[in-house]
Amino acid sequence: MSKIKFLKSHEWYNPESNTVGISDFAQRELGDIVFVELPQVGESVEAGEAFGNVESVKAVSEIYSPVSGTIIEINEELESAPELINQDANAAWMIKVEVSAVSEELISAEEYDALTKK
Repeated sequence: MSKIKFLKSHEWYNPESNTVGISDFAQRELGDIVFVELPQVGESVEAGEAFGNVESVKAVSEIYSPVSGTIIEINEELESAPELINQDANAAWMIKVEVSAVSEELISAEEYDALTKK
């Protein structure tokens, strides 16, 4: 069973790797992703607050952090190849965080699946 948790705003958090990304459902809803704006290493993120943007041919969407802490790495591949999110959203992590707190809003993969099937 997956340890990955989700926010209802369609971001995921993997506690094993301390990485954050957007869900497969979110990338399908957005369509072809053409640009990703990510914060810098060393910046702080707060659970529930936006840390970047994803731009698709349809819209620009803010990305919300499921955790609080300090960014220790960003996925630089996404700057030149944002389409990696469309290819495999669950593997295309955006930021890696030294976590100080986890959002109480996180739900299980099963709960998220039920939410997105409505």
